Amino acid sequence: MEKSKKASSLRWGILRRALISSPSSTTDSADDPSETSVSRRANLGFGLIPFQLVDNDQLKSEEFKPSSLSKGREACVCYTLPNQSATKLFLYQRVDSCANLDDFRICNTYDIDNTGLVCSWPSEEVLAYYCLSQLDLFRSKKVIELGSGYGLAGLLIAAVTEASEVVISDGNPQVVGYIQRNINANSSVFGGTNVKSMMLHWNHEELSHFSNSFDIIVASDCTFFKEFHKGLVQTIKCLLKKEGPSEAIFLGPKRGNSLDDFLKEVKENGLRFTVDEMYDPEIWRRHESFIKKNATWPNYDKDHCYPLLVRITL
Repeated sequence: MEKSKKASSLRWGILRRALISSPSSTTDSADDPSETSVSRRANLGFGLIPFQLVDNDQLKSEEFKPSSLSKGREACVCYTLPNQSATKLFLYQRVDSCANLDDFRICNTYDIDNTGLVCSWPSEEVLAYYCLSQLDLFRSKKVIELGSGYGLAGLLIAAVTEASEVVISDGNPQVVGYIQRNINANSSVFGGTNVKSMMLHWNHEELSHFSNSFDIIVASDCTFFKEFHKGLVQTIKCLLKKEGPSEAIFLGPKRGNSLDDFLKEVKENGLRFTVDEMYDPEIWRRHESFIKKNATWPNYDKDHCYPLLVRITL
C-alpha cells in the first residue's frame, strides 16, 4: 500500500502547477484527493455575501474592461450586499491559475507575501459581513483597512456606513493597483465618503504623517506570518487616534499559535484586547454546519478556518 504523501510535498505540487503553465502540469495529479485535504481554502468561503462572475460584455464602461494583455488573467466579480438596498460592489481580481515568477520576484523585492493576489480569503468576507452589522460604529469616522487584498471590507465600509474617510491599504504594489481600480469602479456608491488606496508595509513604512489619524482600523487574516507581528502592532499603535474612542477590529483564525503570539506582542506593547468567538449568530451557525462536514467546505478545520474577533484599544 502506497504511503500517504506529506503535506509539504503536496503543497509543492500545487505550487509547481501554478508556476508551469503547460497542459501536462495542469492535469498532473490535479485530481489527487490528498491535495484537497492539505489546502484549507474554500471556493465559496462562508457564503455570507452572494457574488457572481461578470461577463466582460456586461461591463458598461470601457475603462474597466480587461485589456488585451490581461485577458485570461483577471476577472470581475459582482458582490451583492445583503442590505436593504442590495448594494452591488464590483471587484477586479486575478484568477486562481495565474501565479507567475514575477509575482514572487516582487515579493522578494518588497519583503511581502503573495496572499493578497491569490483570492479573496474567507476571513475578508466575514469581516465585511460583520461590518455590515455595525454601521453606527463607522459613521463619520476615519477608517483604514490593513492588508486588504482586493479590498472587499474596505469598499463595503465606504459604500454603506457613511464613514468620513476610508483608506484601503496593502503592502504589495500589484494588489494596491487592483485596490485603486476597484475604488474607481465603485465610486458611484461612496456618497460623501473619501476613499483612497495606499501602499503600506508594516515593517518598512514611515508613518509619522499618519500618526494618530484613524478612529478605526480593520483587518482580516493578517496575523499568520509571525515575522510581521511586531511591525503590525507598531502600525496599530501609531495609526489609532489617542483622543476619543478608537480601536482596531481584527478577524482571523488561530492558525496554531500564530494568533496567540500576535496577542502577546499586543500586550507587550501596552495595548488592550478582547477575543470573541461567538460574535455573530449567522457566522456561528455556518461555522457549526461546516464542523459537521458540510459538503460545501469538506476540509473545514476550526483552527485554520474560523475567524475569531479581536478588538484592540490603546
